[in-house]
Amino acid sequence: MNKRPIGIFDSGVGGTSIWKEINVLLPNEDSIYLADSKNAPYGEKSKDEIIQLSIKNTELLLAKGCKLIVVACNTATTNAIDYLRGHYNVPFIGIEPAIKPAALQSRSKTVGVLATKGTLSSSLFHSTSENHAQGIRIIEQIGKGLVSLIEEGKINSNTTKELLITYLDPMLAEGIDYLVLGCTHYPYLIPVLEDLLPAHVKIIDSGEAVARQTKAILERNKLITSSKEKGKHQFITNTDVRVLKSFLKNNSSSVKITYQDF
Repeated sequence: MNKRPIGIFDSGVGGTSIWKEINVLLPNEDSIYLADSKNAPYGEKSKDEIIQLSIKNTELLLAKGCKLIVVACNTATTNAIDYLRGHYNVPFIGIEPAIKPAALQSRSKTVGVLATKGTLSSSLFHSTSENHAQGIRIIEQIGKGLVSLIEEGKINSNTTKELLITYLDPMLAEGIDYLVLGCTHYPYLIPVLEDLLPAHVKIIDSGEAVARQTKAILERNKLITSSKEKGKHQFITNTDVRVLKSFLKNNSSSVKITYQDF
């Protein structure tokens, strides 16, 4: 049972940033990753649509024998994880914007959050902000269009840079010293963001924390593998496999990428 794979899903390739952190921390675990790029971005869909897509992804991963599911999507976590935990008998790991560490470390007491509309409008996001950011100003910015550009492989395009500047400038004008990335696609923009942001503004995302939580839950539930062999990883996409391959090119030896209509 412990050799069963970890399941991971996202509205496309963004959650691979989470998968990479999990794979570093748990190199002997097998995994199955669903890239629901056909329905990206989730952040512009209604809560009901997000829940239905999350159900579809969960049931496909369970049918493939997954022992734990990582909802590697901020929007799906904030809108659907309570439903999933209430209806399926496996552990779920969610992704929330890393507001708490940013709030604790901010000197200007002003933190920027770049996220999707679906995340920023959710009740879970607002409760997290209220619980962990008292005395901190949170400057919210919807990253409309960024997920699509990342999915199209246009991370370093002028279009992406110009769009980021329009999102960053108002936050910088408010005096942010931390930028929280509230979408698992956005860590792929970090090199571009570092070029655009002043040196004193620190970027923070949730990847390492999610990997640590995944390990802790596996251990708590006695689900962690006893295998000493390097894990095997299956990536499934419902669009062009070349997009996913471009994000996993350095992990080719242990990775199988296939197309499936789901």
